[in-house]
Amino acid sequence: MKNNKILTMIIIVLVAIILIGGIAVVLLTQFNKPAGSLEPSIDDIVKASVEVPEITTNLADNRVVRFSLTIQTSSKDAAEELTKRTFQVKNIVIQELSEMEQKDLEGKQGKQVFQKSLKTRINELMQEGEVQEIYFTSFITS
Repeated sequence: MKNNKILTMIIIVLVAIILIGGIAVVLLTQFNKPAGSLEPSIDDIVKASVEVPEITTNLADNRVVRFSLTIQTSSKDAAEELTKRTFQVKNIVIQELSEMEQKDLEGKQGKQVFQKSLKTRINELMQEGEVQEIYFTSFITS
């Protein structure tokens, strides 16, 4: 009789452990799934982006660079703020380029360094959100 009670208790404990383990696995897999799509749609990106008109300026080595930018921000409000700050963005671009030579902008890496520098400087201005990406829509040096 005593052995039956012990066996019953062991079975109950094992079933409880298996159930708790199963529930834990289900909860962990459900909570680790991304909630919907975390990536913004292209329509959201366009709404949160600002086109900067073509800029032509001299480099430090007296070469000329001409390019256009599209700046992706974190929200529509940030894009509205950045639109108002376009004159400041152009000023930052001209200041940055005035210290660069054509060789600094060559290749993918040169352009990425320039984009990162612009992103950092522009984010220092922003009060409503931030710059997430900077895209060159045209780029010519001569």
